[in-house]
Amino acid sequence: MTKLSIETFNHLKRKHGNHSSWAVWEEETNGPKSNMDDLSIFENEKILEFLNPKIILVALNFSVDVEMKPLQNFHGKNGEVYKLRYALKHTPLWGAYMTDIIEGHVDPNAKSMMQYLADNPGVVVENIKRFENEIKDLNVDNPILYALGNDVFKILNNNLGDIYQVKQITHYAWRKNREIYKERVLDELNISRKS
Repeated sequence: MTKLSIETFNHLKRKHGNHSSWAVWEEETNGPKSNMDDLSIFENEKILEFLNPKIILVALNFSVDVEMKPLQNFHGKNGEVYKLRYALKHTPLWGAYMTDIIEGHVDPNAKSMMQYLADNPGVVVENIKRFENEIKDLNVDNPILYALGNDVFKILNNNLGDIYQVKQITHYAWRKNREIYKERVLDELNISRKS
């Protein structure tokens, strides 16, 4: 695994932290959503041992219009991200960099978001350029992109599939419980379950 320097970590936090984060969360202690919003894990430099900039998880866009603290995206008690924490624990995707492919357009409905992008193709082009700069800031060669869901997979594959390896896992908003979601993700990652 490529070791992330504190300088790169801080640069990413400053420049992209309003829409990005890392696929690490504090342990669940009191229910499935407990400690999802605990950002203190990013205050200890030891977190660098767990971060993997060679893998990038990519979601579509913000679904709620709220002011974010740096690295808060994907780290809230609301929504279904807790299922992602549960599914990724003890997989190679734990510690991956996480970001959105579309920045600056809030829409909780993927269908209307995709219609907006179809009506405004320049938004995709602009965000692909921004995303490529974000990848450069990770300071790694040939990262693997994991799209969260079909829509993001199409965007990444159509625009960057000739440059990067693009894979896909089911989006955490899939309307199944976390156990079924985890089973699906492990299947997609080709990881056998421990009996």
